Amino acid sequence: MARTGTGARNSRPSRPAALAEARSEFRLDEVSKTIIEHLQNDGRQSYATIAKAVGLSEAAVRQRVQRLLDAEVMQIVAVTDPLQVGFRRQAMIGIRVDGDLLSVGDALTDMAEVSYVVTTAGSFDLLAEVVCEDDEQLLDLLTRGIRMLPGVQSTETFVYLKLNKQHYNWGTR
Repeated sequence: MARTGTGARNSRPSRPAALAEARSEFRLDEVSKTIIEHLQNDGRQSYATIAKAVGLSEAAVRQRVQRLLDAEVMQIVAVTDPLQVGFRRQAMIGIRVDGDLLSVGDALTDMAEVSYVVTTAGSFDLLAEVVCEDDEQLLDLLTRGIRMLPGVQSTETFVYLKLNKQHYNWGTR
């Protein structure tokens, strides 16, 4: 529990603490895994259809899906083709950091153009996938955004020429 300035304990844990607690207590059974796999194949699938496949009521499936969402085990989103919605430039940016990786990673996640950030081991400390309207926006993001972050030592930009595969249906274990 977080402490207040007076030393008294709060009755509710902070959002990150509550989320960490929910994640640590969350266990995926075979039914939940099957629900996830159904939604990975078609995120618009009705609860009634999933309920028939897993042998639960529609209400039970709805509750399980909500618990999965609340625990951030999964998200249900619409994945677009960036070219079809006005974004002409995608790139992966490898970033080398001198100092605190966490603060640079947090700053990247706050940038609207950045869609994906991972801390890595290897020749880069962080990888950031970006989606931009054009090369001018990408250049601005690099020069006035990413490279200006305290601790960023260098960047290497890998411009996407073609998106060969983008799937999110890897299932569960």
